[in-house]
Amino acid sequence: MQPGVAPTQPGMAPAQPPAGGVFPTQPPQREGRRGGISPGVAGAIGLGVGAIGGIMAVQGAQRFDDIRARREERREGDVTVIREPGRTIIRDDDGRAIIRRDEDQRFRDLGWQGRSERRDGEMRTVFERPDGTRIVTVTDEEGRLIRRIRIDRDDREVVIIDNTLRDRPGRFADDVVVLPPPPLPIPRERYIVDADQADEALIYETIMAPPIAAIPRRYTLDEVRYSPDLRARMRSVDIDTINFDTGSWQVSPDQGQRLAVIADSVRRALQSSPNEVFLVEGHTDAVGSDVDNLSLSDRRAQSVAEILTRDFQIPPENLTTQGYGEQYLKVQTQDAARENRRVTLRRITPLLTGQNR
Repeated sequence: MQPGVAPTQPGMAPAQPPAGGVFPTQPPQREGRRGGISPGVAGAIGLGVGAIGGIMAVQGAQRFDDIRARREERREGDVTVIREPGRTIIRDDDGRAIIRRDEDQRFRDLGWQGRSERRDGEMRTVFERPDGTRIVTVTDEEGRLIRRIRIDRDDREVVIIDNTLRDRPGRFADDVVVLPPPPLPIPRERYIVDADQADEALIYETIMAPPIAAIPRRYTLDEVRYSPDLRARMRSVDIDTINFDTGSWQVSPDQGQRLAVIADSVRRALQSSPNEVFLVEGHTDAVGSDVDNLSLSDRRAQSVAEILTRDFQIPPENLTTQGYGEQYLKVQTQDAARENRRVTLRRITPLLTGQNR
């Protein structure tokens, strides 16, 4: 791999800049897509949760041993499909893996009651709040999120996520976007901000900052999730005030309260722009299998998102989650390191809308 070029595995975070604060330059190139995933994985991920038997309910799985015990693994063509409570993992023979979840499960885990109906090949699920506000999630036959909309009591709509405009058909390989690594115009500690060393003003500035490099067009949520070059264009906050025990995605009540400053910043952002979308990214240390770490990290991201909603009233429709396993170690060690068991928050609205602000 050439120095300064982001790794090719899908879902990886942006390459870390050197000490000088600037990514190494490379020749200008047109926007492309990584081909680092096999056709089998591309096909299997395109099947979605319906065609591979659905995603298991998460009830009863409170420890990771429960997750392992309830996994079901089988071959689908040239990939391995691993179903476990709440998740589906697809892995190719080179060990590369991706993870998907039911887009509505987080709402159900919060105790929301939804009703679903199929219309013209789409699944439309509506969750209604006590005040009459409705959150509408539309997925296609493959389980991919198409739209998420908030409708108030007066039937006014706010579009949160709109994936209806796509450049190409929806296969996973088409969702991995390659762009030139952006230059870093600010010190690294202000590009990736440590929450335990930042006040609310810096956290708010970080999550609301415009992209550090131009956004060529609008992108779908899956393109953002799986494309490190895209996410690299937005600053982020490492929520290192919360660390997880080995093999756990649970957040203790005393740690949960440490999210207050993060929640205040997100709430302030939503007051001025109610359609903002924030990605909660989960991470693990390097101990354990790739599949275990991918599952753990995804659950950690969801745990933090649920706390932001349950304890701090951040609307769940403005949050989305994704786990990246051990791909992005904060501390470069193969040993157990609490600092690596963390979550990161990043505003992704400009990437979804194609707006450079």
